[in-house]
Amino acid sequence: MGLFNRTKTTTATPTAVQTPAGPDLSHLTGDWTVDAMHSEIGFSVRHAMVTNVKGRFTEYDGKLHLDGATPGNSSADLVIKVASIDTNQAQRDEHLRTGDFFAAETYPEIRFRSTSTEAVGADSYRMNGELTIKDTTRPVVLNLEYTGSATDAYGAERVGFEGKAVVDRTDFGLTYNAALETGGVLIGEKVKLSFDISAVKAA
Repeated sequence: MGLFNRTKTTTATPTAVQTPAGPDLSHLTGDWTVDAMHSEIGFSVRHAMVTNVKGRFTEYDGKLHLDGATPGNSSADLVIKVASIDTNQAQRDEHLRTGDFFAAETYPEIRFRSTSTEAVGADSYRMNGELTIKDTTRPVVLNLEYTGSATDAYGAERVGFEGKAVVDRTDFGLTYNAALETGGVLIGEKVKLSFDISAVKAA
């Protein structure tokens, strides 16, 4: 066999897979207060089987502890005033405050308290926690996206997150409903929660 007829077998050298490094968030480490004036906590629920009713809560207090180097050490605590519910229709809001739904006079607060946090991408996080409504506590998973940080015009350090979660309202005793003549029910059981958070770093 001639030199040019030989088959040369080579062994490929494995190439290490490099995981893209995430942004340096070490500057975020510390305690933060949610700025309700520049944040929004909203929800949407299916109505009459064909559309969604959207609403929000306008009064709440929130505290964050962020660890930019080790996200697992981060935590959140949020208290929402039930009476501040706003669906852009006064009659509906009053009904939501009654015993058919939130019973705001008896249970004036909704609370979320995180139990663990993990990074799932360069700017994405999963926060597990406990949601309490009408003295009923259930686990909930909040998917978060870090949207940035900056120093505002007044010299305050700010950080932003957007979050989403889905809960079943009947798990919290919110079981009121009405049957439709055409079939189905007036109000869906699944509620989509949305969080658009701006927080200010503690001095």
